[in-house]
Amino acid sequence: MELKDILTISGQPGLFKFIAQSTNGIIVESLADGRRTNVPASSKVSSLGEIAIFTEGEDMPLSKVLDDLFAHTDGKQTISHKSSPEQMKALFAEVVPEYDRDRVHVSDMKKIISWFNILVEAGMTKFTPDEKKEEEKTAEN
Repeated sequence: MELKDILTISGQPGLFKFIAQSTNGIIVESLADGRRTNVPASSKVSSLGEIAIFTEGEDMPLSKVLDDLFAHTDGKQTISHKSSPEQMKALFAEVVPEYDRDRVHVSDMKKIISWFNILVEAGMTKFTPDEKKEEEKTAEN
């Protein structure tokens, strides 16, 4: 399972794995309970592989943030997304010290922490795609 195949759908809690294209949208599977559903094409769907967070320099891909968080927690789940804002800010300051404190809000931290815990519970251990695999795919096309 790669991060680019994991989706977040506006208005629906949790994360979803892309399964297939359908005539009216896409078919996804919930990472929480494994139920499959059809998501209409009109829904706002984002791939976690395309998300980045603001830093003082260049934007940091979500995959790098999740890898750093995984290393920080030794592969275990982190604090709850219901923790206090101060706890979330302290965690982000440790994991991503260069995050932009003006543009990264507590609500963004809450989503990332929630996503991380869902992904770890689903058995995901590596969030950054292998560069060799990506190069091979590019060469094939």
